[in-house]
Amino acid sequence: MKILELSIEFEFNGQKNYIYPSLIILNNELTLVDTGYANFITLIENEILKNGYEMKNLKNIIITHYDDDHIGSLYDFKEKYPWINIIASEIESKYISGEMKSERLIQAEDMLKTIPNSEVDFGNWFIQQLKNLKHVSIDEKVRDGDMILDDKCWIIATPGHTSGHISLYFPSLNIVITGDAAVNKKQELIIANPNFCLDVDNAQQSLSKIKNLKAETYYCYHGGKCSL
Repeated sequence: MKILELSIEFEFNGQKNYIYPSLIILNNELTLVDTGYANFITLIENEILKNGYEMKNLKNIIITHYDDDHIGSLYDFKEKYPWINIIASEIESKYISGEMKSERLIQAEDMLKTIPNSEVDFGNWFIQQLKNLKHVSIDEKVRDGDMILDDKCWIIATPGHTSGHISLYFPSLNIVITGDAAVNKKQELIIANPNFCLDVDNAQQSLSKIKNLKAETYYCYHGGKCSL
């Protein structure tokens, strides 16, 4: 078993950006963690192929939480590879499937009422991005403490950024995949943008929770790998 960091480069507002989805390889089967923004499927496929793996072996996609940069291409993956098993927490599953209006959309609509006029255009754009996301049914709903992937991956509930956010702990590898429970900033783990945290206090507690695992390496979606 091993885990690869996928480096996905893209432009936003004329600036170069990166996200770092993770690819878990177990018994020649692939599990992708998070799917980037909308229309990122080709970028992610190319990175997987570049590392020598075949898309026909993609068995699972794990979604850490509902946000447009994490679930944006989920629908495209499911359409193209219908056999994929999609895994998410019970809470986030309701938003991803469209059963309930997402917390992030509610937050964005509420913030639009109070943000400065100079930010209104961005606020409206962001709301539309969220509304454009296509709903996808979740095949496997998990909760804190569950063991998946042949009992090699431990689900860690890390609420704060969103209420149903999960991180993944691999005891045999001493690795944590953080999602947005932690961001790597100059080889230091910090919480993701507090303006987007639904509960900053919970986010800080979740950060402490995964730090206390004392993993050798933390795979952060934003900022890349961090070794403490």
